Amino acid sequence: MSLPLMPGISLKRDLGKEKFHKSQHFDYSNGVPLMVGAEKPGIGGELLLGQSSRPLSSLFPKGEGSAAPTWLAFDKQVLCFDAYFQEAVVQSREETTRVRKCKIYFYLEDDTIQVVEPELKNSGIPQGTLIRRHRIPLIAPNDGQFYNLHHFNINQEIVFYSRTFMITDCDPFTRNFLRKMGVRLNSPTAAPSDPYSTLRQDLEDSMKPLRPYERQDTLKQFLEHDRDVLRFYCYWDDTQNMFGDPRELVLHYFLADDTIEIREVVYPNSGRDAVPKFLNRSKVPKCGPTPVRQPGEISDRTVLNVFGPMGQGGRYILDSLKTGAVQEEFYKDCDLTIGGVINVWGRKVLICDCDNFTKEYYRTKYGIEDFTPVQYKAPPPPKTARQMPPYTGFGSEEDSLCSCQGLLPKPPQKDFRKLMEKDRQGLESNILRFVGKMATDNLIDKERTFIISFYLSDDTIVVFEPTQRNSGVVGGKFLERSRVKKPGQQLFKSQMSEYYKAQDLYVGAKICINSQPFQLVDADEYAFNYMEQHAEEFPRANIGTILSKLKSIQEEKQKEIKRFLAISDPGNSGLIPYESFRSLLADTDCQLSEHEIMMLGRTFSLREQPEQNVGFMLAVAQDHLRKKHFESFSDMLRAFIHKDRDRTGHLCTREARTICKAFRLPLADDLLRALLQKYENESGKMDYNAFLSGINWRENPSPPLQPDDALKFDIDWNGEAVGPAVVTVNYSILLDDVFGSVGNGNITEEVQRSPLSNMTPT
Repeated sequence: MSLPLMPGISLKRDLGKEKFHKSQHFDYSNGVPLMVGAEKPGIGGELLLGQSSRPLSSLFPKGEGSAAPTWLAFDKQVLCFDAYFQEAVVQSREETTRVRKCKIYFYLEDDTIQVVEPELKNSGIPQGTLIRRHRIPLIAPNDGQFYNLHHFNINQEIVFYSRTFMITDCDPFTRNFLRKMGVRLNSPTAAPSDPYSTLRQDLEDSMKPLRPYERQDTLKQFLEHDRDVLRFYCYWDDTQNMFGDPRELVLHYFLADDTIEIREVVYPNSGRDAVPKFLNRSKVPKCGPTPVRQPGEISDRTVLNVFGPMGQGGRYILDSLKTGAVQEEFYKDCDLTIGGVINVWGRKVLICDCDNFTKEYYRTKYGIEDFTPVQYKAPPPPKTARQMPPYTGFGSEEDSLCSCQGLLPKPPQKDFRKLMEKDRQGLESNILRFVGKMATDNLIDKERTFIISFYLSDDTIVVFEPTQRNSGVVGGKFLERSRVKKPGQQLFKSQMSEYYKAQDLYVGAKICINSQPFQLVDADEYAFNYMEQHAEEFPRANIGTILSKLKSIQEEKQKEIKRFLAISDPGNSGLIPYESFRSLLADTDCQLSEHEIMMLGRTFSLREQPEQNVGFMLAVAQDHLRKKHFESFSDMLRAFIHKDRDRTGHLCTREARTICKAFRLPLADDLLRALLQKYENESGKMDYNAFLSGINWRENPSPPLQPDDALKFDIDWNGEAVGPAVVTVNYSILLDDVFGSVGNGNITEEVQRSPLSNMTPT
């Protein structure tokens, strides 16, 4: 009873088989029908009974590497074996057999074999490739198969087309590869020597003393040092001869062929012809000038006359001892050293210096480290100070000085590098603004406020006076942009005048502009930040220099400062008001300027950013728009709605600012940026409906501004007043940095023992 089969299981053997061909067993060879497939498989390549599979190519064990095919994995990998074979020689008395050495190359990618015999000089035998690269069949009766990797080993014979090769050795790569394949290698053996080759070598060795073959190989030197030239700076003293003078020379030594070339340094207006070369490129003898030689006296080889007349008909041989040869020594690179004297055809030339390539060459090849140049020139006389005529008073001092430096007057050159580095770049204005007051006893002039702007790009100063209502003084530009001279200098003098620089301006400084003294009382936030970032240029803003001044005060003043700070902080919180801190340092005589005290307050302070009033900002904006007669609010609304594709009522702040600039909204950049930020939400978009409603002075007018408020706001937004105000100072950190680790408890104990404990801070 047959059992049922599971789905997908069948007892039919041909299921899934694709090949059903039958191998060819009969063929013609030289016109004779033969049976050629006795060992070929059956139908579909299946083995018959009693047959074993014979691989067509080498089988490699599967390792952990990539599963790439053989032609790709073993590309350009070849096994190399040393071998020889013996060849019979007939009709020769000198030799009966000849030993010929060759190389066997086995290509791993396709099991092809190539046999190459190295070419020997004057062998008389066609050498080179003996067997071209192809798969070589085995000897009969296995001539249906081919040689593979497992047929090779050291110290064994192998037959290629009825010629027996003896494998003697292999290269390291082949040895390594065969060991990894599991082949046990035999010991290498030596190939026998060829009797006739030994005889020929002995014959050549015996003939060498009689016919010496001298060869001077200069190709290697040329290939290694082509275009490599050593440069020396030389000096030739020709003052002993009539009309002679010192000469400066440049010696070039060519490493490619040991030749020397010398050029003379000819200065302008020296009275000498500018000849191209002082010495043409050639080898320079050490004992020059040499005597005149006869033709043939100097030659590469020496010839001896054996017998017969001189000239034609005589017998000559080469003289191996070189009897009578003239030896001439030439300068080499080892003879050229700094401080040495060389003979250039009877002229004593002193080597004084060399270039960097020459120094590196001698340091690498000869290990020389001392390249101290030889001083052959007298030091030049000191230049006489050029006396400039005094300033005439016409034009600027720089312009008058340029007219004295040449026949053709040129305009004074500006510092373009400083101009490019310190010019305005985006929001970086590079302008330091200070608030100044007139230093005078006049009550009206004392109340006047001036904005002093210093441009870092060209060290110019602009003084502007803001308009104050009902002050009786017309505001506006007080000084055009120009450089300002320091006071106390003569007008008509030869030296250039000193002008005010950025380091001369700081809070508390007194400057004189056109005979009018000013005192700087404040600065804007950009000026403070710029000085802090460039503290190495501004010592008044260098917190390290300020702390060093505090550390150098006397101990009594230090104790007084600690006691006053403790009295000013009864709650022991470590904080005191800035005004008390300022009055303390000003009264203690610490030799600190007002700017340095403000830097201490800014460094050890708790800053509070004042919050701007939106209503006040809108009132200022409407006031500006009303004065400029701007009424395009409906057009701006349509532009905002056109950009708002989703009709959300909100737009990106950057796009809103672009629209405002497109309509030429007459508002300052700082004021416009602040207003847009006030109407901005968390996602970075602003409510343009509320913004337009706030600045619309026609429909939603704001209350009128007071004169003082308008002036104060203009100063703040134009950048001439300070930004964040310093309210409190953390004096505990300041004491730790200046006087070491001081706790509040220790300060309190000193105050209780001090007679100043009953004082109240001002």
